[in-house]
Amino acid sequence: AQVVAEELRVPIHMVRLTMADTDLTPFDMGTFGSRTTPTMAPQLRRAAAATRELLIDLAAQKLNVDRNAVRIADALFLNHDASRTLTFADVAKGLKLVKVIPENPPTTPIEAWKIAGTSVPKANGADFVTGKHRYTSDVALPGMMSGKVVRSTSLNGELVSVDVKPAEAMGAKVVRDGNFLGVVAKDERTATRAASAIKAQWKSGAQGSNADLFQTLRKPLTDQGQGRGRGRNFTKGSIADGLANSDKQLKQTYTVAYIAHAPLEPRAAVAEWKDDKLTVWTGTQRPFGVRNELAEAFRLPEEKVRVIVPDTGSAYGGKHTGECAIEAARLAREAGKPVKLVWTREEEFTWAYFRPAGVIDVKSGIKNDGTITAWQFHNYNSGPAAIQHRYDIANQDIQFHASDSPLRQGSYRALAATANHFARESHLDELAQLLRMDPLEFRLKNLKDERMRAVLEAAAKAFGWGSMRSAPDHGAGIAGGFEKGSYVATCAEVQVDRKTGQVKIARVVEAFECGAVINPLHLHNQIEGAVVMAIGGALFEEIEFANGKILNGRFSRYRLPRFSDMPAIEIVMVNRKDLPSAGSGETPIVGLAPAVANAIFNATGVRLRSLPLAPKGLARRQS
Repeated sequence: AQVVAEELRVPIHMVRLTMADTDLTPFDMGTFGSRTTPTMAPQLRRAAAATRELLIDLAAQKLNVDRNAVRIADALFLNHDASRTLTFADVAKGLKLVKVIPENPPTTPIEAWKIAGTSVPKANGADFVTGKHRYTSDVALPGMMSGKVVRSTSLNGELVSVDVKPAEAMGAKVVRDGNFLGVVAKDERTATRAASAIKAQWKSGAQGSNADLFQTLRKPLTDQGQGRGRGRNFTKGSIADGLANSDKQLKQTYTVAYIAHAPLEPRAAVAEWKDDKLTVWTGTQRPFGVRNELAEAFRLPEEKVRVIVPDTGSAYGGKHTGECAIEAARLAREAGKPVKLVWTREEEFTWAYFRPAGVIDVKSGIKNDGTITAWQFHNYNSGPAAIQHRYDIANQDIQFHASDSPLRQGSYRALAATANHFARESHLDELAQLLRMDPLEFRLKNLKDERMRAVLEAAAKAFGWGSMRSAPDHGAGIAGGFEKGSYVATCAEVQVDRKTGQVKIARVVEAFECGAVINPLHLHNQIEGAVVMAIGGALFEEIEFANGKILNGRFSRYRLPRFSDMPAIEIVMVNRKDLPSAGSGETPIVGLAPAVANAIFNATGVRLRSLPLAPKGLARRQS
């Protein structure tokens, strides 16, 4: 909205963005990968600039002046002496404005921004404060019924037999299609009771558990994961030569657990079949992707499916898929009426997908002066995002290996960049300790990337790196990172209670650079939110599973950050007006875990190489 207002020369309140309705908006891939700012904003900027130029031409005709005599001020077209004015409506009234957008329309240079680059408030912020906004669970349609799905007793169960009479006796309609089993009733309470009354028998196959997870992930993928990770490997120089030229060598393994997205809003959908067309309201990051899933599931042309996305109560990469939408549509088709389906918290924890777990092996060589001579980095399962680094190393062997994951896994904020940065920045800290060299000095010695150097130096300066007074059981750590065209550096101070083993993050300073900043306040909030979210994955969050069951699938058993866990957070924004704007939705999350792990070592001498670092206290995770 800001870039459109900037190019149209109108106040921001005059811009209304129509979003997430497949019947009203052009196709887009969805919201993920920090692509909105670098991909969509430039497209909207070009479209708005082209529209502005077209309207100026039309205004000049109506004013009967040369187009160079027309200017825009306060959403008005004025002639050279402002004696005559036209509104946008005056110019566009009755016209069908169609024009091909030129390749390079005259967009506004960054140094001339007046609306972009400022802290414009959230467009519908008042609705969130007052509760006027509506989620999928607030959608109400005439004659709407409630649905519930009867789930398998294990993750990969097959339905063997079922007795539906108790549910039908309550007035519920039972829907069965293969392994799908659900009920529809007049209200949610009745639907829940009816689903619970159904007596179903399920057959489950062999299931893994936490105990053998990392050994499982090391096994070769039999079907090669349909090409997952191909082309993501990188080799330079010779590892053997690099190790031979080193004075010291280090080999370590780092692991990350599965974690849940834990959105405040679980999956929900409202489905309605009307006049041979299916309409679904659902919270998703990919409305067109969900439309395609629905079309395939019900063998419909895509133009017969409409997906509308109300306000969504967070997703973090967890709402790419349309399983809830398909379930609601199945129930609605059989019921002959609109149906609302809202997953329970336990369903969200159990049947949604998780951030991939992973095993990462790192082997390196260094000279006594701090030069890294060899870098071998193998990631199993968690993914190739940010697997390559920005350090200057002559000999490298970097590989991603797909695995057969025992749990369903998918996108999560920053993808595997968190895992790869945790392993890489922890290992760099270990190398620095091996040489008794300052961790910041060690990184800078092996770094030529000026953007990475800039954020590391900015974070260190604001944090007071190297000048902190030592305190018992306190430690400081630093980590750098990059992803999606942006850079981050995180400094963390931790306090460890020796008696209980509890780790408290006392302070975080994070420097972030994503090119030219479009909205400083929103960027600050985005970075701060990422730091808060990162605390969970760094210290506490871990999916526990065994025998086909999720063992901690509710908030009372799955540890998330609380207000009492919050450190003092300072954000340093490095505004590069000489660079295009990049996304900021993911990269700010990647630096906290390694910075905290490095700070724990600094405080205690204990090196932790597994995420989460201390879910039940430090004493149980020592290595």
